[in-house]
Amino acid sequence: MLATKGAFGIEALEVAKASVREAIDYARSLKECSYADLRIGLVESRFASSENGNPKLAKEDAHSSFGVRVIAGEVAAWGCYAQPVGRTELKGKTLWKILRQGVDSAYQRALASSQKKQALRELATALSPVRLAPVEVRKDTTNARFEEDPRQISIKEVLKEAINITRQAKSLSPEMRFAFLMMATGLTRELFLSTEGAELDQAYALSNATFVVVAQKDNALPESFIDHIGAYGGWEVVKGKNAYKKSFLDFALNTAKDTIELAGADFLPSTDEPVTVVTDPHFNALLVHEIIGHPTEADRALKMETAYAGRSWLLRGLNDNELGKQIASPLITAFSDPSMEGYGNYKYDAEGVPARRAMLIEKGIFKGFMNSRETAAILNQEPNGSMRATECHYVPLVRMSNTVIAAGERNPQDILSEVTEGYYVVNHRIPSISESRENFRISAQKVYKIENGRLGKLYRGGGITSDSKEFLMSIDAVGNDLTVLPIPNCGKGQPMQVMRVGNGGPTLRGKARLTGEYKR
Repeated sequence: MLATKGAFGIEALEVAKASVREAIDYARSLKECSYADLRIGLVESRFASSENGNPKLAKEDAHSSFGVRVIAGEVAAWGCYAQPVGRTELKGKTLWKILRQGVDSAYQRALASSQKKQALRELATALSPVRLAPVEVRKDTTNARFEEDPRQISIKEVLKEAINITRQAKSLSPEMRFAFLMMATGLTRELFLSTEGAELDQAYALSNATFVVVAQKDNALPESFIDHIGAYGGWEVVKGKNAYKKSFLDFALNTAKDTIELAGADFLPSTDEPVTVVTDPHFNALLVHEIIGHPTEADRALKMETAYAGRSWLLRGLNDNELGKQIASPLITAFSDPSMEGYGNYKYDAEGVPARRAMLIEKGIFKGFMNSRETAAILNQEPNGSMRATECHYVPLVRMSNTVIAAGERNPQDILSEVTEGYYVVNHRIPSISESRENFRISAQKVYKIENGRLGKLYRGGGITSDSKEFLMSIDAVGNDLTVLPIPNCGKGQPMQVMRVGNGGPTLRGKARLTGEYKR
């Protein structure tokens, strides 16, 4: 049923606005506080899981949190604070008191960091004051878009759908040994206010699922696969309004059938030398993510965020980098665009910056980075609205939005038909990448041998590996079939943040070595 007035749903943030404004006014009054922003959000969702046609979990959840960032001190420095907010705390003066304490904590941390910076400046001149690139201050409201309100979908219906999907997948064949689905639908709303005068209210609906299958034929090694489907929207996403243009049921059944077929396939042999490979949009979603998306995040390139996902070969230093240089075939253009439909769709980022397309590679030439206001100031660039956080109690980081290789002009079937001998690499699985992303190894769900323009033998357990620049330079054909697919589990930061991003590209043809079964 629809949330009613006073319920702990996204409407509860309406009464929180007054307290948030008071907290920002209080931050303005603090001595040596040059900037502060406050984000407060609420998530309400229904999720359920099923295994082999049996119920595993069904739950309704609503939770809220806030995060404060402050720049203060003689040598301007960041201070941050965050915490969850309970149902009763969102009302009246209780919230104002909690937010004020949060601002005080962030302010004191900023002052302490500033004092440390001041003490160390003689030893480390790089410890400069924090500067933020200027942006247009906005006041705006963005409402959630959906055709079928997630709050009108009962938890029983969500569980029923999950059970039906795994039951049908499990019953496809005796060789299907395991089918598991976790699915959810819900709404999120976030408020953002800053001492500069920004006041933003953004909400979105999300419906998604993760599907896991295992198949085995006779005594052969089992074949498993995990894939994701979803989109911003309501229950209509479950019925087919998503990037795959398939219902969650059809998506799961197709995945299960592929896995059963692969369970009887031979393992892909490795090659010592590069061969012709044609990669499909699903595989390219992970390829773009790893060798274009992550190394073009400015905080990583500037060595400000190297945990877990590494640095960037594109910027070894401010005077030693690839800016303005050719790093890919002239056929390759890549960008990150929050205005496109996908998991990276939003109107304003977590700093209140209006989101816009960030050009990363243009006709093979490296053009620039996704950035924050701070990194934009360092690199003398305009902010492009690329700061995001999983929820409000996390500090925002530079993250991908919808980061893709742009569509070309070629028909994908023509690209394949021109290959005398090569391999068609389909659907991504797992990446293995160097810290700075200068080389990669990415496995595929399946690989077909191409002979005289036709798909031949099917292989499993393989993928491709290459130096990143060498692979991008080798691209000699780009399809017109750009597809943006959901990546729900991009990890970055300490503590770890798992972010939803959109990645994809068209069909590509290039050169890479095959990875698979080791030669004996």
